[in-house]
Amino acid sequence: MKQRIQKILAAAGVASRRNVEEMIAQGRISVNGRVEMTPPILVDQFKDKIEVDGEPVKLERRLSQDRVYFLMYKPKGVYSTNVSQGEQVKAIDLLPPDFKGRVYPVGRLDADSKGLLLLTNDGELTNQLTHPKYGVSKTYRAVIDGYISPEDLTGLQEGVWMADPKTGKGFKTGRSKITIVRRSQQQSILELTLREGRNRQVRRMLARLGHKVRDLTRVKMGPLTLEGLNPGDVRTLSLREIRSLRTMGKRLTGAAVDHANVAEDAAEDSDFPVAAPMAAKPVAKAGAAPARPVHPRNANNRGAMSRAEWGKQRAGKSADKKPFGKKPFVKKHAH
Repeated sequence: MKQRIQKILAAAGVASRRNVEEMIAQGRISVNGRVEMTPPILVDQFKDKIEVDGEPVKLERRLSQDRVYFLMYKPKGVYSTNVSQGEQVKAIDLLPPDFKGRVYPVGRLDADSKGLLLLTNDGELTNQLTHPKYGVSKTYRAVIDGYISPEDLTGLQEGVWMADPKTGKGFKTGRSKITIVRRSQQQSILELTLREGRNRQVRRMLARLGHKVRDLTRVKMGPLTLEGLNPGDVRTLSLREIRSLRTMGKRLTGAAVDHANVAEDAAEDSDFPVAAPMAAKPVAKAGAAPARPVHPRNANNRGAMSRAEWGKQRAGKSADKKPFGKKPFVKKHAH
């Protein structure tokens, strides 16, 4: 059965569907020796020979590999793209050194921004999380210059008119939810929840109202958060998080969700790696700040910590105090 080439290559872990579309427009993909540049392009993964940049894609082998999911706290100065650009540090460079598979980042997060970045070889899920028609919510924390006025706040929530460099036409951003964390005459801190993913959208929206963004962090995407991670940290998703993403994806696409069998459905679809968090490669820049003590509820980190050690590190008190909680304790890996 023939399917769209974007879906086939995304499922094979070559690139996201959107990136595959760009590769097609650039003439980088050929089917059976013929360069294809006019969509829709339908292929049979078992019969057709597909090449990317002149290199054949072994679809059967790639499509049979396990799906993997990494959650990263991307630091500043790290690029989300998988394309080599000189000495730039890419997100995939921070993955555990023993990981030999191929994944790609889900959604945009520019080099000047930091925060939550999901990397996976699950093309179907990537499409559900990034396609504009599904509108998955993403929350950003922005530190901006100046006092955010009620008028500016209303403007952000109702949408801001901006120019589209590709079409040359103007467009209005969708409605967003804004929470004021702190504000003063010199500086304000906001949390913005959007359901769009345009290039540098948060920075452009705030600049349109005269506020320069000094620091921008994506703190949440769908059900995923940065809890327990510091810049440069990376871990595998838990089975619970994978189930949550898949359930959300089914809701977005209108598919029926059998809540009683979500776990079984996930297990049948793929062998999910549910491993302890892996150590990331250090960022090739200034060293990260020492890791903070990790609360027992965030026990998906590395290294064991005794109750006595937890008491000392958390409160600086004697280890003779009554320990907090009954679960095993862990501490973060220091960079």
